[in-house]
Amino acid sequence: MTTEPFGSDGGPRPSEVPPSTGLLDVLSVSAMVVDTQGRIVFWTPQAEELFGYSAQEALGAYAARLFVHPEHLQSVVRLFTEVLETGRSWAGAFPIRHKDGSSRLMEFRNMRLQDDLGDVYALGIAADHALLQRVETDLALCERLINQSPIGLALLDPDLRYVLVNPALERIDGIPSEDHVGRHLGETLPLPDVDTIESALRQVLTTGTPLLDQYHVGTPRTDPDHEHAWSLSFYRLEDPGGRVLGAAVSVVDVTERHRAASEADRARRRLALIADASTKVGTTLEVERTARELAEIAVPQLADVVAVDILDSALACRRSRRPDNGSELFRALALKAAHPTVALRAADPPGDIAAYEGDRLVTLCVHTGRPVLVRHVGDQDIPRIARDAEAGAMLARAGVHSYLAVPLIAHGEVLGALDLKRTRNPLPFDDDDVILASELAGRAAVAIDNARWFQSVRNTALTLQRSLLPDHAPHHTGLEVASRYQPAQTTSEVGGDWYDVIPLTDDKTALVVGDVMGNGIDAAATMGRLRTATCAYADLDLDPGDVLQHLDKITCDLEHYIVTCLYIVYDPRTGRCRIANAGHMPPALARPGQAPVLLDLPPCAPLGVGGIHFETTTADLGPGDLLVLYTDGLVETRQHPIDDRLNVLLGFLDEPERPLEQICDLLLYGLRHPDDHDDVALLVARAL
Repeated sequence: MTTEPFGSDGGPRPSEVPPSTGLLDVLSVSAMVVDTQGRIVFWTPQAEELFGYSAQEALGAYAARLFVHPEHLQSVVRLFTEVLETGRSWAGAFPIRHKDGSSRLMEFRNMRLQDDLGDVYALGIAADHALLQRVETDLALCERLINQSPIGLALLDPDLRYVLVNPALERIDGIPSEDHVGRHLGETLPLPDVDTIESALRQVLTTGTPLLDQYHVGTPRTDPDHEHAWSLSFYRLEDPGGRVLGAAVSVVDVTERHRAASEADRARRRLALIADASTKVGTTLEVERTARELAEIAVPQLADVVAVDILDSALACRRSRRPDNGSELFRALALKAAHPTVALRAADPPGDIAAYEGDRLVTLCVHTGRPVLVRHVGDQDIPRIARDAEAGAMLARAGVHSYLAVPLIAHGEVLGALDLKRTRNPLPFDDDDVILASELAGRAAVAIDNARWFQSVRNTALTLQRSLLPDHAPHHTGLEVASRYQPAQTTSEVGGDWYDVIPLTDDKTALVVGDVMGNGIDAAATMGRLRTATCAYADLDLDPGDVLQHLDKITCDLEHYIVTCLYIVYDPRTGRCRIANAGHMPPALARPGQAPVLLDLPPCAPLGVGGIHFETTTADLGPGDLLVLYTDGLVETRQHPIDDRLNVLLGFLDEPERPLEQICDLLLYGLRHPDDHDDVALLVARAL
């Protein structure tokens, strides 16, 4: 059996093309044939349904007598004669008499027939007028709705080829109606996922279950520079007999809704990014870390490649008037990329200093204090972005297509610039990105400004603090000594902790550890005055309690400062220590072969309270014995009880024969945390 769709005569094979009877069945179109005498000679089943007479009742009967009311008989005879004699057809609505006696309005089409013998007949085609009028109204309404609807509509055959499209769909995809017909869906729809759409349509054809409101995004031919969105719905079309005719597709342009939703989502993401930055940028008072935090928060939400560059003069806290032109020295502090890219090699590595001429965009940004935006980077823009020709070639190879530089401004001073580039993100920077980047840069600039001034003040105070601490003499009779000073890591200023080793007469040695409550340059200066006074009183060979008594008087005259102090005099001839304590942490004593202990000293108030008597006690210090003096920053934390921390300290002294330098390192690294908020003075002495 052949499967060709056409027969030998070129016509369609009846078995291949089933009849489309749906509309005729709906209308129930009937036919009858009347000879020249007016008798019915042919009668269809539809005529029986329409007029109520069976074929046996109608055939041979005079049509006029059977259907026509007497008052219309003359008009009907005249029209019948005209059709037979002139051959002119007649069409119109006419009331007929139904078998049940009722009168019904029918729509007629009458025409003359002639057979091969020359005999003449009249063919009458009839349909219910009300039904026909309703169908015509429905068709007219459908045509109007389809042609005037703002919704794109298309009818497809079972092979998903266009049969019909309305003007709205023409406007959506920019293709005339006649160019749609016969083409597949994928040839016209401006959507990247058209294969998925065709698969969904075939599923609808198979199952008959419609798919509604399928969301798709693409760029139409009529607006190739902007993204549009459509809602697609698919329906299967069937005739009254259930035969699948094809599919209908409705296309609703929801671009405005899509853009509004995109903008709302974008706004939410921007707010989330700003909120994220408020908690993740400026977590410490470190310039470099703050710059890294800024770079990390901007990747990849804002840019693919981010650099943070600070003016070298700003980093050194040198305020200078910004020139209108000329080169600038930048120190690269942070560099971050969303993905591996050669653009990283084109940027200045963190820590490097680079000079950028006045025509460079980053220099223009800090000179004007305003963002510099290049939406679409061209060949002429690369030299103004890159540091040199080689770096420019790398940026071009990396695919940098959009650039944005935003100044870092704090308290009216330009500190540097936030440098942003896009490579994989296809969208160029826009005005909203400028606002977001400026917000991030502003928040980070304040943190960087605080960090740079903190570092400057801290370095000054630390320099003063270290200058006031002693340089140990190479030898102390009967003693081996080691010491450490470690400033706080998280506070904005250093404290007033100090230690001292003072040679006395008769080979004796004074060991001193003290802590001025407070921090900053004032605390360091107070510490220096007390240390000088301690050295002066020590030279008088006074009792340790008397030394503290004099220091207490001096402290009372120093504003509102409170000071703790531990003063010990070691005599190698007797192997004894005389100890006086002013509210300080107890020293630890470790003897070979014995468990380390804290010396039990009489409690006493700190210096600066006034009117306090300081008692002197004694303790033996034999050869190999280890004495550890320290300030509270070594053992105090916010999370642990002080007794637990003191036990940890003693645990590190289980081998007192270790080298003293090693013991100092062990105590600092074992007890100190990088985020501790207090400074530490540590003094370790071993009797020889």
